[in-house]
Amino acid sequence: MFLTPNSVRQLERVGLGPAVEKYGAKVGAGSRYFRHDGAEIAPVQVTDSSGWNATFGMHRADLVEMLAGALPAGVVHTGHRCNGFAQDGDVARVTFANGAVAEGHVVIAADGIHSELRQYVAPPSRPVFHGSVAYRGVLAHERMAEWPTDAWLMWLGPGKHFLTFPLRAGRLVNYVGFVPADQEMKESWSAPGDPDALRREFAGWDARIERLLRHVQATFRWALYDREPLSTWTKGRLTLLGDAAHPMLPHLGQGANQSIDDGMALAIILARADRMTAPAALLGYESLRRERVAAVQRGARENGLRYDSSYADLGVRDAEIAAHAAYRKRLYDHDVVPEAQAVAASLV
Repeated sequence: MFLTPNSVRQLERVGLGPAVEKYGAKVGAGSRYFRHDGAEIAPVQVTDSSGWNATFGMHRADLVEMLAGALPAGVVHTGHRCNGFAQDGDVARVTFANGAVAEGHVVIAADGIHSELRQYVAPPSRPVFHGSVAYRGVLAHERMAEWPTDAWLMWLGPGKHFLTFPLRAGRLVNYVGFVPADQEMKESWSAPGDPDALRREFAGWDARIERLLRHVQATFRWALYDREPLSTWTKGRLTLLGDAAHPMLPHLGQGANQSIDDGMALAIILARADRMTAPAALLGYESLRRERVAAVQRGARENGLRYDSSYADLGVRDAEIAAHAAYRKRLYDHDVVPEAQAVAASLV
């Protein structure tokens, strides 16, 4: 996964900047887009408009460890599967399959694309399958000493694309090969894939990709889903956050980043709320974030079409890829904090 300046700005505010540097791998000016044969298209935008580079490859497990490790002992409880929700007056209640019950004045559903709690906020809907599958995995950099440890690299070809970036200070290389799928698959991060099938998909591409794929002994397949933007995230004392509210395709690298922005906005707004004003505070959070994140969801879909070269004229595709740097600057410039502070002040 990828952390970009808009969310790293928030992680630094809560004292996690050193942990991002420790666990992540910063990517720099050597980041590039290529055509599938290796011809360069354009640099990749890795800074905000001020030139601040806070763009990191991050292993998902490391991000979870970093965030959980910053919390007091006893805050995180694992082994709980939500199976029910109710609210009455000023109390919201979540029940779990192991018999546990949690009560509070607010419940935040951050339980992913298959959220159990979304049904209590919005009408049922199916995730949208986008006809492609990502083969993904990591390789030890020591097996490919020539591979750059500070660059995000993507190759674009007809109907598919291939991405690499470093993790863990460059000790690992993350690769993702996006290919068409003949049929809808279950959404999963851990379904096994066939390394030989992956190699066949990218046979004849840039020799660098073929060299990298020779080292792949095991891989995973990840079917690409998102959802249509929701018309509401909140009902009473329950609201949605992250993929529970706005699962998106990975083609802008913003899934985790927008979730972090959600969390910062919600924390600022709830800090000014009390038991009585909490429902209004949740609506304020939703009003701040819902339309913005829906636009990012749509942008991820559009960028996926660029990446998979769905253009009759690749010169047009390449020009759009180059011009996309301006959009990314605006995305990375965004700071959710002043807006959230304004919403919090309006609710007092």
